[in-house]
Amino acid sequence: MLRNEGDRLSRVVVCTPREEYFRASDPAKHNITQSADRHLAIQQHDTLKSKISEFGSEVIDIPELANHPNSVFTRDTALCTPSGYIKLRLGLDTRQGEEEWMSQVLDSIGEPCVGEIRAPGTVDGGDVIVAGSVAFVGRSIRTNDEGVQQLSAFLSAMNYEVRVIRLPDSILHLDKAMMAVGPDRILYCGGPIPGDRLEGLDIIEIPCDGPTSANVISLGDNELIVGCSNREVIKQLEANGLVVHDLDLSEFAKGRGGPNCLIMPVERK
Repeated sequence: MLRNEGDRLSRVVVCTPREEYFRASDPAKHNITQSADRHLAIQQHDTLKSKISEFGSEVIDIPELANHPNSVFTRDTALCTPSGYIKLRLGLDTRQGEEEWMSQVLDSIGEPCVGEIRAPGTVDGGDVIVAGSVAFVGRSIRTNDEGVQQLSAFLSAMNYEVRVIRLPDSILHLDKAMMAVGPDRILYCGGPIPGDRLEGLDIIEIPCDGPTSANVISLGDNELIVGCSNREVIKQLEANGLVVHDLDLSEFAKGRGGPNCLIMPVERK
């Protein structure tokens, strides 16, 4: 069951890069800014998996999808809820097909499918953050109006209060600008995220410029995984009493991904 991104993480799906992430024929088409170092990327991903496992979460590691360099970023392909998972439809053409791949995985571990985003709607998982009774949905360059409408209908039927946030094109996904870091606590970038959209929640505000990012993993119990280059955010989180595990994930930043992009959270308790 996953009702809140800030609860204790207990089950995730990840995808260790072995081949596909390193052989994009047209990096720009796949939104990859620079080719990653294979040995270092695998090492960094293994460290991430180990840290999550050490915390007590089950880590399900699946093979990459052939011809899909971005399949390492499992977060975007589905949304798990207490009722089951919603199959999404990715907003980048070269990523479409990853949704079916992830659906097969979730089906195989007993997660029921309770909805599907259909064309012309698009929704990326990085644009959805569930925080207890509230579901934040980003309207972005990857998640369109039709996708927002379809997803909102599913989430409203599950008794979520849906709060839609329109993002500037400079922010790829909502999880760049905000993330739950506790059951009632939100890390967010002032500016792109209006403060009134966070009513009823404890907030930690950070600037939203340069490498600063709210893209973090909440392990639960006030512990987080944060990219080590995200220095200002680490400083702010520690000042607010949170325990930070800073990991070097530089090879995934080359694919415009942060820690949260690399996990599909299936269950939190």
